[in-house]
Amino acid sequence: MSFSKDVKEELFAIIPKSRHCMVAELAGIFLVDGINNLKYDSNDRLSRKVFTLLDKTLNIGKDVTALSIDICTEIEKMIKLSKDGLSIDDLVLQQPCCKRAFIRGTFLAAGSVSDPNKGYHFEIVCHNKKQADQIERVMNSFDVEAKQISRNGKYVTYLKEGAQVVEILRVMEASHSVMELENIRVVKEVRGTINRKVNCETANIGKTVSTAVRQIEDINLIDQHIGLENLSEQLQEIAKVRLEYPDTPLGALGQYLDPPIGKSGVNHRLKKLAKIADDLR
Repeated sequence: MSFSKDVKEELFAIIPKSRHCMVAELAGIFLVDGINNLKYDSNDRLSRKVFTLLDKTLNIGKDVTALSIDICTEIEKMIKLSKDGLSIDDLVLQQPCCKRAFIRGTFLAAGSVSDPNKGYHFEIVCHNKKQADQIERVMNSFDVEAKQISRNGKYVTYLKEGAQVVEILRVMEASHSVMELENIRVVKEVRGTINRKVNCETANIGKTVSTAVRQIEDINLIDQHIGLENLSEQLQEIAKVRLEYPDTPLGALGQYLDPPIGKSGVNHRLKKLAKIADDLR
């Protein structure tokens, strides 16, 4: 089962305690999924949840398997669906708990979330911009940065950051999914940190090696043209140490001198050798 389906399975099991939250969740479902085409299907979790919530809010009866015109009219009044059917009256979404339920409903009806092992993406697909605008506004009331795009004639409200996806799952009360996602995020962050350190160390090693190779080339060139014995004592000493310890970083190279000198002193002497080599070239 995909991560998105796991999240929905967890959310299908949530039945709000308060009637106003049940109404808000139904409002989210019917806003993006419509009312007239819904029929009861025991094999469809969304259908089962809708009829459960309707029985608890409108007392339609557990034996009802299709929505009559009268019931549809009652639903529209209850969820305060606008006349054009494109938005829900904000009276239904006044309390934070109702906003949570509303987002949960829209996600169950028209949402998806990507496998966090591959990337972070949460979206709810709407039939028109007015629906997407309301969903985006309600989501952003929880301090996530929901955005919106048009795709294939539909409007998609989405989140792309891992922390935001975690937060919206928390908002919808998908606690188990939040834990799973957080665990995956921690593992990915640790791996990313290790990879960055390895890459950094590799780059530093490469830089150290290439610098040492250039220094040795300079020393050999000087030796061939004028002889190392004709250099000052300090330059002779650093040249011989560099040839003897070609892989040693500058900071450690100075410890082989007598008396030892620091990195800046080693660097100063090697720059003098580089200047002599450049003049010979």
